[in-house]
Amino acid sequence: MFEVAVIEDPAAAEVSLDPIRVRLLAALAEPGSATTLAGRVGLPRQKVNYHLRALEKHGLVELVEERRKGNVTERVLRATASSYVISPVAMAAVAPDPDRSADRLSARWLLALAARLVKDVGSLITGADKARKRVATFAVEGEIRFASAQDRSAFAEELATAVSGLIGKYHDESAAGGRKHRLVVAVHPSVEGEQ
Repeated sequence: MFEVAVIEDPAAAEVSLDPIRVRLLAALAEPGSATTLAGRVGLPRQKVNYHLRALEKHGLVELVEERRKGNVTERVLRATASSYVISPVAMAAVAPDPDRSADRLSARWLLALAARLVKDVGSLITGADKARKRVATFAVEGEIRFASAQDRSAFAEELATAVSGLIGKYHDESAAGGRKHRLVVAVHPSVEGEQ
């Protein structure tokens, strides 16, 4: 089971957004059958089985084992991941594009950058999973409390200068065998209650 799986297929995204199926995916962190899940989620077994087939068809759950119980074969399934994220690839025609308006101070541009990050890293994860390899990434996350808007502005300028200096120092357009990497640095207000 993966920690996070990326949903790129529009049909799989649609299937995953059904509230009953979300409950089943959460319940299937531990393997279960339609019968055991029916009791846990309070639905008839037939309805659970219907939803499980849809989830399995789109690769969101997988067969763990089949058990014979008399004349019946009980299928035990589990979620393919602990968490899922829907890539903007699933809505490619209307996905945000940060290249349309590169306004460093716009929250919408930041969201478009985040969507591209999800799309790109999601594609890398999908490819790496198929190749049974890991993706080399790095991330830094932190929280800072500014005393004033002026301090926030000064921080942003200093950060931009430092990042630009590092890019200038390490970027080599002509490096044989080199590989481009995307760098995203963002500063936004923390959402209250998310601590």
